[in-house]
Amino acid sequence: MAAGSTVVSQEIRQEAERLRAELAVHNHRYYVLDEPLISDAEYDQLFRRLVDLETAYPALHDPASPTQKVGAPPLAAFTQVRHTVPMLSLANVVSQDEMQEFHQRVQRGLETTQDIEYVAEPKIDGVAVELVYENGKLAVGSTRGDGVTGEDVTANLRTVRSIPLTLLQPAQPIPRRLEVRGEVFLPKASFRSLNDTRAKAGEPLFANPRNATAGSLKQLDSSITAGRPLDFFCYGVGQIEGDTFASYWELRQALIGWGIKAVPLGRVCPTVEAVFAVCDDLAARRDSLDYDIDGVVVKVNSFALQAQLGQISRSPRWATAYKFPAIQATTTVLDIVPQVGRIGTLTPVAELTPVHIGGVTVKSASLHNMDEIQRKDIRIGDTVIVERAGDVIPYVVKTIPEKRTGRERRFTMPTVCPVCGAQVAREEGEAAYRCTGLACPARLKESLKFFAARGSMDIDGLGEKIIDQLVDKNLVRDPGDLYLLTAEQLAALDRLGEKSAHNLTGALERSKTTTLPRLIAALGIRHVGEATARQLAEHFGDLDHIMQAGEEALQDVSDIGPEVARSVAAFFGQEHNRAVVKKLLDAGVRFPQVETKPAGSLHGQTFVLTGTLASLTRPEAKQRLEALGAKVTSSVSKKTDYVVAGTDPGSKRDKAEKLGIPILNEAELLEKLSG
Repeated sequence: MAAGSTVVSQEIRQEAERLRAELAVHNHRYYVLDEPLISDAEYDQLFRRLVDLETAYPALHDPASPTQKVGAPPLAAFTQVRHTVPMLSLANVVSQDEMQEFHQRVQRGLETTQDIEYVAEPKIDGVAVELVYENGKLAVGSTRGDGVTGEDVTANLRTVRSIPLTLLQPAQPIPRRLEVRGEVFLPKASFRSLNDTRAKAGEPLFANPRNATAGSLKQLDSSITAGRPLDFFCYGVGQIEGDTFASYWELRQALIGWGIKAVPLGRVCPTVEAVFAVCDDLAARRDSLDYDIDGVVVKVNSFALQAQLGQISRSPRWATAYKFPAIQATTTVLDIVPQVGRIGTLTPVAELTPVHIGGVTVKSASLHNMDEIQRKDIRIGDTVIVERAGDVIPYVVKTIPEKRTGRERRFTMPTVCPVCGAQVAREEGEAAYRCTGLACPARLKESLKFFAARGSMDIDGLGEKIIDQLVDKNLVRDPGDLYLLTAEQLAALDRLGEKSAHNLTGALERSKTTTLPRLIAALGIRHVGEATARQLAEHFGDLDHIMQAGEEALQDVSDIGPEVARSVAAFFGQEHNRAVVKKLLDAGVRFPQVETKPAGSLHGQTFVLTGTLASLTRPEAKQRLEALGAKVTSSVSKKTDYVVAGTDPGSKRDKAEKLGIPILNEAELLEKLSG
């Protein structure tokens, strides 16, 4: 393709028109309807192809092209706000080579070969907004819209706790007019909690935090927005009247001083090599952050140099976005296959047309249970959006019904176990189907894998293929049998040999020295993970007391409710399980004595939190109550000692009044916490 060509073939012209029409549809679905048909990565690929064509063939220029506008038209339901300075979007790069090319374009634009000072910040995957402060007070808040005109969502933005209604007044004077630009977003933990609440209420789930944020800002009733824990980070400004700054970093420090929450983890980079280091660091930390980032924004620090570089129609020449690999992609469900887990649960797994997500080829995704399949209406043959975040198992976010052909098939759970042939049962009130075969090889294999994993007994070298052979050859019938294996038995297994067998016996011996929480977790008790195992160990102090505890005593443990207590009591109530524990201890599994937590001033008291607290969040209140020995539960019962009611407490306060349970206001809660 010749750069700057004036001759455009009919084939190229038709491709450009097709891309424009397709992108227009996707813009409408994404920005207006919040119902995307494709993943962000696929959209970016289409957009980049159109940009390449229009760059190579200037004759294709069309003011109506999606490349000439930032987003979609504003919603008619809101009053329109015209931005004083257009809110441009950013061009993006996807590799260090492309970042180097951007750097070289900046150098050419500035007619220099010297190093350029940049600022690199995480690119928050949220919803772009503008906050206009007049004489230090929030006057107008709006969405970006099409970059020139947005929607007035002032009432909704005023409910976001991290957005100040009045700016602080430190040594730096506040400008007469300050247009702050940034991203509203939903923290990951808050997103999960919001979806859990919606699932329990039978409401459709949000596909991701960004969709949830967009939906929250489009509420005509701001009280709905107020009930969603949105957050805000500032990444720049529009117009400033009454002050001047030499650089973005200088402005950033002033914004922080005025009480504006700036994008965290930003750094000044004296060279492009320093930019590369920041991008690598943020990519490695991406999954550990409590907010979604999809890349790194890199901008020239000096405002004078920014002005010299200028902008093109839709983006500045002095900034770009280094995009990370996508965590979502579109693919097809080839089949749905039930897999048997360690407690006999049949988990339906979607076998997928292989797709590349986040640097990994994904071929399957967990569908969790039949309720999830029915709620999302996932069918064999469906086109679906799949997500993979961090090291978690990929999962299907949603189907795309518009792409159905009529040949799709619904999945039904089998009535007999696909591994052992035993009956499959579903207990009333539960979502899971379970194999009833106590001797099911699949259940045993999964239990052994869980027992040997890191975070459990950490038996190095005891992988899936070895476990399969040990079970198939009837050498191991429960976890205790692992410690009875000899080097000769292991050496006789396929592809193991004497040296590997010796290494594995050594790993088994080393794993005998463990901790009580790790041993409890390794047993695979239903509903008991690492955190609950640690709570049990710290509360009871030794294994015997845990094994002998009844349901009522178990519910005295922080964070353990009736369901978990029943599960623990039932597990240790089975003679077979107690025999396995004895076999492990007889084989030499040992752990140091656990010091029980000293009783705090609120030991033995049960609290329920409801409504919104002004001085601390509910998670903070829960943490402080538990630190004093209290138990915090989610539902009100006769065993509840106190209900703490903030603003908009809802039905929990009503139930407490009916039961005669004392109701504390926030001041009374703080008094108990201080005591």
